[in-house]
Amino acid sequence: MTASEPAQYAVFGQPVAHSLSPRIHNAFARQLGIALEYRPIETSAEGFAAALKKFADLGGAGANVTLPLKQVAAKACASLSDRARRADSVNTLSRSGDGWHGDSTDGVGLIRDITSRHRLFVRGRRTLLLGAGGAARAVAFALLDAGVPELTIANRTPERADALADAIGQPKRVHTRYWDDLGNWGAFDLLINATSAGHGGAALSLPSSLLAPRAVCYDLSYGKAAFGFLAWARSVGAEHALDGLGMLIEQAAEAFELWHGQRPDTDALYAELRAYVPGNAED
Repeated sequence: MTASEPAQYAVFGQPVAHSLSPRIHNAFARQLGIALEYRPIETSAEGFAAALKKFADLGGAGANVTLPLKQVAAKACASLSDRARRADSVNTLSRSGDGWHGDSTDGVGLIRDITSRHRLFVRGRRTLLLGAGGAARAVAFALLDAGVPELTIANRTPERADALADAIGQPKRVHTRYWDDLGNWGAFDLLINATSAGHGGAALSLPSSLLAPRAVCYDLSYGKAAFGFLAWARSVGAEHALDGLGMLIEQAAEAFELWHGQRPDTDALYAELRAYVPGNAED
């Protein structure tokens, strides 16, 4: 890449063709007058290291990482931010010398969307986290940092939930439960769906007893992938049923600032994409 060519950025995932990240980052670049090229790169977990090396060889300056590569990406980094190290999850890569520095912006993206955009509080909410993958790991720490007093984690593979709870290391605040025992856990004020069930078209079948009065239900996915969980939430009376579009935009803004030293405005882009992506019952 020559000095006159725009810097190269990408999003890695599988699948990734549907990703809104190129549209988001290109919009941020236009807003702030920054020249860059941002494209999707599809790769499996097994092929990630080779794909990342090829991207670096072509002048790659930074990248985002989505499903199912966030924990794989953490292992490919020469250095990690504190929040990425805690979560063992990376969604933002920055070229640093001959290697990559990994960071995780998912958690801060979630909290900013819930508290700043939707004007809802997190502190004090008894919270259920469904899933224990890379995104779940990132948001678990962010929820606790934001003041969630009690976090219950459930995953269809219980060993992964237990591993996340052990990594957090706060047994008085963080608990795990068996998925098949969902109906006996009591009611929660905040339910976060971090599973990938909706990506395969499967619906989550959950008991209505999980919802406390005025509960907030939030799916980290957006669009069609969030339909099943949000439909269930509305059907059982959740006061707020929200998808992860705002989180996607806010985590992207955090990554953009890490790369370029300037933070873009997100409100206009959220309004534009909200009209383009079906999702929330209310904003």
